[in-house]
Amino acid sequence: MVARGKRAYGRAMTTLHIEHPISDLATWRAAFARFAPARAQGGVLAARIAQPVDDPHYVVIDLDFGSADEASRFLAFLRDRVWSVRSSSPALAGEPRTLILEQVQQNGSRG
Repeated sequence: MVARGKRAYGRAMTTLHIEHPISDLATWRAAFARFAPARAQGGVLAARIAQPVDDPHYVVIDLDFGSADEASRFLAFLRDRVWSVRSSSPALAGEPRTLILEQVQQNGSRG
């Protein structure tokens, strides 16, 4: 078992989990791409984007950070500067649901 909030190699792992409805994936992806510099500056270490297999109008995003403080600051940026400005989030079709998650275990294999 991995210690709370630690990766197997000793680095803290915090994930900002975001999910929300969208109007159009291509428009959403273009807007997401425009914020790549902001993600890098905000401390995002990795990003994963997924969609439910039965809903092309919904996205799930996981952004990894080195600390919960970085994740919290980036979430505030998203709320204040991205999601509240229609031109910055043109495909946002509903209120984002967010969670800041701390890793408690990492398995190297399935199961």
